[in-house]
Amino acid sequence: MEKRRFEKLGIDVSLLGFGCMRFPVGEDGKINRPLAEKMIDKAIASGVNYIDTAYPYHGGESELFVGEVLKKYPRDSFYLATKLPVWFVNTIEDVDKYFNEQLSKLQVDHFDFYLMHAMNKGSWEKMLQVGCVKRLEELKAEGKIRFLGFSFHDSYEAFEEIINYRDWDFCQIQLNYMDTEEQAGLKGYKLAEEKGIPLTIMEPIKGGSLASFSQDIMDVFESVRPGKSAASFALRYVATLPNILTVLSGMSTMDQVDDNLATFNDFIPMNENEYKAIDRIREIMNSRIQNGCTGCRYCMPCPFGVDIPGNFSVWNRYHMYQNYNVVKWQWEGMEKDGKKAINCKECGKCEKACPQHLSIREDLKKVQKDMEAAAAAV
Repeated sequence: MEKRRFEKLGIDVSLLGFGCMRFPVGEDGKINRPLAEKMIDKAIASGVNYIDTAYPYHGGESELFVGEVLKKYPRDSFYLATKLPVWFVNTIEDVDKYFNEQLSKLQVDHFDFYLMHAMNKGSWEKMLQVGCVKRLEELKAEGKIRFLGFSFHDSYEAFEEIINYRDWDFCQIQLNYMDTEEQAGLKGYKLAEEKGIPLTIMEPIKGGSLASFSQDIMDVFESVRPGKSAASFALRYVATLPNILTVLSGMSTMDQVDDNLATFNDFIPMNENEYKAIDRIREIMNSRIQNGCTGCRYCMPCPFGVDIPGNFSVWNRYHMYQNYNVVKWQWEGMEKDGKKAINCKECGKCEKACPQHLSIREDLKKVQKDMEAAAAAV
């Protein structure tokens, strides 16, 4: 297993990390424990030593399950990461409440990597007011946290503010070859690298959407590295970056474990031809975009409550990835607030304001038709 070492941390971490958010589940929605345990065991036997979970994963079951599995291994044989659910933290006492609950659930006396979970500008400001960072630093001084960091979902500007606040041991961002300019993105990666802060990477396969493609895209992969999975390219794309501590993969099947282990047990950095292939794949996927909405929101607010840019974002991304699951949460979430395209009354106010001169009314009809068909086909 390929390992990375950063003198800042003084430990050797497997370049593949086991993400514990997408375990296989049974018909009852609960973790399929026998299968999930075999998956973890196989990964550990192959050299994976970074296990990443969090308070809300699998409805709170993930930490309990991971604690049960890992207790059969020597505590110094793995690095355990979990995250403080900052959305529940309203007082300094809450920090200790959830931290101690997590120690109990995971059956350990310390965490190797502890993160403030899913930080954005709003939650960051709230944690500063609560005094959360100071309390976590105290827990680190007590030996209950070895390395302190944060995971992040917001704009680059918010990332810059948080990462510059203190000398973090590490941090975690979303990064893949389709999201290089989303959230912290490659710009955030470079800032962390300049500051000497190693990164753990989440969503390298974009929730599975970079693991399965139409044949035209698979042919591009096959032309540069025959017989390798699409997922392996996505993982290697981020793992080739030098300031990466570990790349998290939320594995749901034993086949995914096997494929990921094959990628990292014989890790080969991306070469120039493969980068060109990735560029070609981006071109193909971007060519599937249905309209040129930039999300400027000049068309908003809609008198009838339609989230026009939101509908076009869902529509474009669905066609790019040709995978309903990529947009399922966002599309279905629009229903309760009446934001779907179906609520358009064709008043035309939006089209007069659109600087791109889009045929918004006609496109909204296409959005509703395409997304209804996509949902029905699942």
